[in-house]
Amino acid sequence: AKGAPKKSGKTASKKINYKYIIDCKLPIEDNVIVLSDFENFLKSKIKVNKKTGNLGNSVTVAKSGETVVVTATITFSKRYLKYLTKKYLKKQELKEYLRVVA
Repeated sequence: AKGAPKKSGKTASKKINYKYIIDCKLPIEDNVIVLSDFENFLKSKIKVNKKTGNLGNSVTVAKSGETVVVTATITFSKRYLKYLTKKYLKKQELKEYLRVVA
């Protein structure tokens, strides 16, 4: 392996950070959705290590203005958030009136 780059002694560990912003501006303006209920729903339903309500320090759910911000330091998919949002709308019987766009 002539000319192959040398690896340095340091191992750079990559910190995984996922940040998802759910914009609820239009449903809030139409008084259809209550943001604090949606935030609590996400906090209670997000699974970490196959357990619900196990957020710990790895996942944080916070509301800021008309958005819900989900940040995660573990592997976390946007698809899973979309699934939970649809589940919330179904529970509130709003799924047929609102569409989740990712």
